[in-house]
Amino acid sequence: MPPTIIRDLSDTSGYWAAVWTMCCMPDVHVICDAPIGCFNLVATAVPDYTDAIPHIENITPSVMTEQEVGGQGTALAVRRTYEQLRDTGALEGKRLIVVSTAESEMIGSDLSDLVKQLGEGTTFYYSNSLAEDEWAGRDRVLRWLWEHYGAAAQGMEDGGWGIENRHDDPSLNSQSPSPGMVNIIGPTYGCFNSPADLDELKRLIAGAGGTINMVYPFEAELADTPRLAAAQVNVVLFKEFGQGLAAELGQPTLLAPFGMRDTTTFIRELGRLLGTSAQAEAFIAHEKRTTLRAVWDLWRGPQGDWFGTTDIGIVAARAHADGLKRFLGDELGMPIAFISGRPRRADEPDNEALRQQLHKKAPAFVFGSINEKIYLSEAGAKYTSFIPAAFPGPVVRRAVGTPFLGYRGAVYIVQEIVNRLYEALFNFLPVDSAYAKGAGAAAGAPAANGAGNLPWQPAAKELLDAALEQLPFIPRISASRQLQMQVEAA
Repeated sequence: MPPTIIRDLSDTSGYWAAVWTMCCMPDVHVICDAPIGCFNLVATAVPDYTDAIPHIENITPSVMTEQEVGGQGTALAVRRTYEQLRDTGALEGKRLIVVSTAESEMIGSDLSDLVKQLGEGTTFYYSNSLAEDEWAGRDRVLRWLWEHYGAAAQGMEDGGWGIENRHDDPSLNSQSPSPGMVNIIGPTYGCFNSPADLDELKRLIAGAGGTINMVYPFEAELADTPRLAAAQVNVVLFKEFGQGLAAELGQPTLLAPFGMRDTTTFIRELGRLLGTSAQAEAFIAHEKRTTLRAVWDLWRGPQGDWFGTTDIGIVAARAHADGLKRFLGDELGMPIAFISGRPRRADEPDNEALRQQLHKKAPAFVFGSINEKIYLSEAGAKYTSFIPAAFPGPVVRRAVGTPFLGYRGAVYIVQEIVNRLYEALFNFLPVDSAYAKGAGAAAGAPAANGAGNLPWQPAAKELLDAALEQLPFIPRISASRQLQMQVEAA
């Protein structure tokens, strides 16, 4: 059976997932058992054009060389790296975690015994980089962090890593859930739009009557990991990872909501679990009068006629892909041309199938990554609006005003779509006068020379109609006139 060729790989590996999850926490230092070039990519290059993080400071490569690859193994290189970090004071107040990479795994390096000889508390994490994608990798590393630094540390008196030693407030030292406390699990480096989505999720939790216990790992320290047990409810920000940790914590778990209906259901359920149903209902009523008024006004306006004829393609991480489909398709009635999530389900198109579909007929809107943007450029799909919705891609989303989830996410997405529909109309206004004067030639089109009144045979008209069928609905009238004039001028 011939191998499957993967075009334009969309996901990173379990190693990248480990680095982007662990290095969020300032009291961690990671030694990646890797050549220096691989370290530069995950720690510097990619975060710079996604999260706008110039450099992840708490990671150091072991700098594998030909000697290690040739049979010596990487233990000496890792030990040398550890000693340099120790001697320069870089490990003060931090826990050291040694992480495998694809390169070290290919030569069979296992540092489980070595880490016992290094600084107290040093651990080894096998990232399974060769076999695990970033979604499974993030889920597994979150569970591993809880196992090694959460559950194992509860009740310990080991110089600050037990929950009772981290805080003076005795109420936080209890290992049983505290009423009203909520964990948000999942935001890490390299997750599209996480600052804005996280900010909206915090707002919804507060509106329902909850108090944030921890945002793990994005706003946490590794030493705080045992405090995860203090929450009454866990909310998983991205459904593609994080549910494994939530299940191990054992408390009720909710997924972050997308769209108006899901958000209302989420707030009501959270209020029920926390015993704050009255506050949750009051918040929902207030949001309908304020935040959601923009959606209602756009729906009632003349723009509302466009939703039913404006088709959408969606390629994004699982939470965003499913959330956009439910909101745009189920709630607003927009036709969904295709959807492909990450991780991808078996019945969803892969990158090559997406490329072929966009070349054949691109929808009016594509939510996607740089891969889909490239395919649209290849296809010359100038009538399609592209909206960033996933990594990889050179797009920075650090502002908190661009959420996709929650009530504010519903407003932001509808606003983006309506504005781009206006732009489409503006760009394809009738151009009869311009062509009549020959101005179209400046844009690469031939002068009209009286075009626009020639008779068309039925076969020619069928070809014109077939070409227009490949275009989104709204610009067809202007595109039809423009194409007809260009053909007649030729």
